[in-house]
Amino acid sequence: MTTLASPPAVPKNVPRTSARTRRRNRWTGWGFVGPFMIVFALVFLAPIVYSLYLSLFQTKLVGGTSFVGLDNYARALSDPQFWDGVGRVTLFLAVQVPIMLGISLLVALAIDSGRLYGRDFFRLTIFLPYAVPGVVAALMWGFMYGDRFGLIGNVNDLLGTSIPDPLASVLVLPAIGNIVTWEFVGYNMLIFYSALRVVPASLYEAAEIDGAGPWRVVSAIKLPAIRGALVVATIFSIIGSFQLFNEPSILQALSPNYISTHYTPNLYAYSLSFSGQQYNYSATVAIIMGVLTMLVAYVVQLRGMRKEA
Repeated sequence: MTTLASPPAVPKNVPRTSARTRRRNRWTGWGFVGPFMIVFALVFLAPIVYSLYLSLFQTKLVGGTSFVGLDNYARALSDPQFWDGVGRVTLFLAVQVPIMLGISLLVALAIDSGRLYGRDFFRLTIFLPYAVPGVVAALMWGFMYGDRFGLIGNVNDLLGTSIPDPLASVLVLPAIGNIVTWEFVGYNMLIFYSALRVVPASLYEAAEIDGAGPWRVVSAIKLPAIRGALVVATIFSIIGSFQLFNEPSILQALSPNYISTHYTPNLYAYSLSFSGQQYNYSATVAIIMGVLTMLVAYVVQLRGMRKEA
């Protein structure tokens, strides 16, 4: 006949954790997390909730503020100025982001190769533009773009050429793309370079034994190893493209005929709120752009994770 074994006896000198102690430990954990949660709720969650609240109302000079439900969203989805800005940042994203990430990746691979003379100085030089505030960078490049008072004007006077002013033509968007690329190549380079530095040395040793050349090492080892970093940098760049604001806002004074108040969705929301006093509609535009950005970034993340798997 089989007998059930009795549970092992608990030694008398082992203390038992009381319910009061467990509750105290739980509240101790919340005490560490609490300050962050409070700041997160005030800085992140509260503005979103307030924007959602504003988007459901409409304020008129006659009649005051009234609840309109989803009317503001219907108006935004049929607003040609809003979609004009969305199309422009989408074009900006499709062209500028691959160029910027491609340059960043090439620079990171060059630094990691160990064949670049003055590697530390070169890495610091490439990263330095990221330390320049976006407003200062836009002002600086806006001055250089000028054909009457800036660098382009000086080159035209010196060489007798007629280089067009990028801020007074359809070249405004490429000019903005050049500023953003100059600012963030170093930032993305650092992400890629950091990922390359943690690639196991054993992989390089195995490739050397197999007789793999430099290009084979890049395609078979380095690029697959930093695929996660590529996905992260792409998501950050997508978010930054949809949030494009500083550069067109600063350059608008230099190119008012080509940079309109609805040049980008963020600039459109800003103009609606601070110039047009349409706070409710401005909040609606901001929320729609936030949702659109989240969806695009989520799709890119899913595709990147699927390829990585």
